[in-house]
Amino acid sequence: MGRSTSGESPSINRPDPDIEIEVAVETDDRRLASYAAALADGVERALPGWVASAVARRLGEAYGPGGMPDDPGLRARIEEAGQAAVADVGVRVRELLALDIDEQWTNPLTLIRTAIRYPTEILRDLGAPPVARDAQARRFHPDDVYDLTPGNFADLGQEVHDLGLSWGAAKAHVHLRRRRAEEVA
Repeated sequence: MGRSTSGESPSINRPDPDIEIEVAVETDDRRLASYAAALADGVERALPGWVASAVARRLGEAYGPGGMPDDPGLRARIEEAGQAAVADVGVRVRELLALDIDEQWTNPLTLIRTAIRYPTEILRDLGAPPVARDAQARRFHPDDVYDLTPGNFADLGQEVHDLGLSWGAAKAHVHLRRRRAEEVA
């Protein structure tokens, strides 16, 4: 290429570093939103099975193998409770995750933990006895007489665990990037 006819060096298109940063920020934010939506989807898929599993597990412990009382409407009631958990907890998790991370007032696991009311209602109505819990569990989760509170995303299944890890890493990345930008400004 060499010199132009006017004797000047040809101009080289160099990217504007500010534009590159803006593109990276938009990409990070889009990725985080994608991970958040995937986590919300995973939680909604997992809640009905988690409710059913929680009821079956505690009934099995209370009444032995098979554990399910002879109640023709029980399975339908468990399915309804699972769908109610999705309509309540699943929606609240999705709404939380749709917010900017600086506007999120809590974390999704805190909301997921409120789903214990659905299997708890069924177990209480069936007369299942409460389980023994340590002092810390009683203090942190006083209404969880059946010790159902999920300790982490994995308690809802491997898929939710994996989605939660991906979302958490993306959220941490965006959070750190924002705080570093504030320090520079």
